[in-house]
Amino acid sequence: MRRLVMWDIDYTLLRGGGVAAQAWREAFTEVTGLPWRATPSFGGRTDLDICAEVFATHGVTGCTPERFFARYVERVHGSRHLFAQEGELMPGVRAVLDELSTRGDVVQTLVTGNVPQVAAAKVAAFDLTAVFDAEIGGYGTDDSVRATLVRRCRARAEAKYGESFRPVVIGDTTNDVSAALANAALAIGVATGATSMAELALAGAHAVLPDLSHVDAAVAIITG
Repeated sequence: MRRLVMWDIDYTLLRGGGVAAQAWREAFTEVTGLPWRATPSFGGRTDLDICAEVFATHGVTGCTPERFFARYVERVHGSRHLFAQEGELMPGVRAVLDELSTRGDVVQTLVTGNVPQVAAAKVAAFDLTAVFDAEIGGYGTDDSVRATLVRRCRARAEAKYGESFRPVVIGDTTNDVSAALANAALAIGVATGATSMAELALAGAHAVLPDLSHVDAAVAIITG
C-alpha cells in the first residue's frame, strides 16, 4: 500500500515572508471598506475559519467569504513574486521532496489552510509545483475544520488513483497533529514554526523533528 504524504505549507515547507498576510489585510479593507484592527493567529488554521473570526471581530455582515477570497487571491497574484524574495524554504525541504518524488510508493500532495490559488502561488514561487498532485489536496476553502481537509484529501486520492493509501500528515502545529490523528494518519511534527518539539509530541505526534535537514532520517520516518 502506497503512502499518501500530505504536506502543510506555511512554516513546514516554507516561510512566505508575510506576503499573504499583507494581501489579506489589503483585500479585507478593499471589500469591506473597514480599517484593519486586529490580526488573528493564522497558525494551523483554515482560511475559512480565520475569515469567520476576522469578520466577527470587525463586525462585518455585508460580505461573504467567497467575495473576500476572490479579492485576496487577486492581491496575492499581484505580489506573488515577493514570496521568494521575502521568504525561504525550510531546511532540508527541497532534498526531502526530491527524494520522495523518486519513489513509486509515495504520492505527495498538500493539506493546507490556504485557499487553493494561494497555496499554488506559494509552492510555485519556490519551484515546487511539479512535486505535488495538487488536484487531490485539501484546502482552506473545503471546510473550517482542518481534520476535514485531511479526510477529503484522502478521499480524492483514492477516487483518482483507485487504491487505498497509508495517510501521512506533516505539519508544524498541533492542529496538523490533531487533524492527522482524527483520520488515523501518521502524524509527523516539524518544529520549524512557533510550536516546540515538546508541544508537538504532547499533542500526540508519532514522530517529531526539529526540521528536515537530516534528509535520510526524515525520508525513513515518512516512508517507514
